[in-house]
Amino acid sequence: FLYFLLHSFFRLILDGAPLIAIHKARYFKKKDGLALGPGPFVAGLEYATDTKATVVGKPEKTFFLEALRGTDCAPEEAIMIGDDCRDDVGGAQNAGMRGILVRTDEDKINPAPYLTCENFPEAVEHILEHLL
Repeated sequence: FLYFLLHSFFRLILDGAPLIAIHKARYFKKKDGLALGPGPFVAGLEYATDTKATVVGKPEKTFFLEALRGTDCAPEEAIMIGDDCRDDVGGAQNAGMRGILVRTDEDKINPAPYLTCENFPEAVEHILEHLL
């Protein structure tokens, strides 16, 4: 972590630069356990600069709908497999898709996913056997 970079971003935003975030994930899983994602840093910059970030990735509804653009798949026919209940599953379900949660280390599931699987292959197997 480079504090001087965060401080530089803070000053740029105060000088009028927009605050754009790819997403606001709270954390992610690493080999040695959970680690802070960009969300806490984005939230800190929002607070310190009294600015609201423009989020262009998960969990924004437009992110999920853009993934379907150009396909013949309606949101209610689409399925999102993810390991974050809020940003992956919740974002997908907010866009009208089904959300399947693959377990990592998070047990605080809100919103409740359509299905929880132990791993990605199990989620795909469920789709093939029950949804197609």
